[in-house]
Amino acid sequence: MLEGAKLIGAGAATIAPAGAAIGIGNVSSSSTHSVARNPSPAKQSSGYATSGFASTEAIASPASTTASSTSFAF
Repeated sequence: MLEGAKLIGAGAATIAPAGAAIGIGNVSSSSTHSVARNPSPAKQSSGYATSGFASTEAIASPASTTASSTSFAF
């Protein structure tokens, strides 16, 4: 029973990295569209895209750690 609970917990913790992957896709898509529409402020928009990538990855890293620690802790 405990083994099944560990697997359910690890599976639930992998939902956050999937959401982060969707967020990264949205950031890169929006960045590409904005540069295609107006290429002059491309350097400024790349900085905004970088901060968007960083914020979505900040969610994925602790979730991956939680999933692996849930699998191996008990």
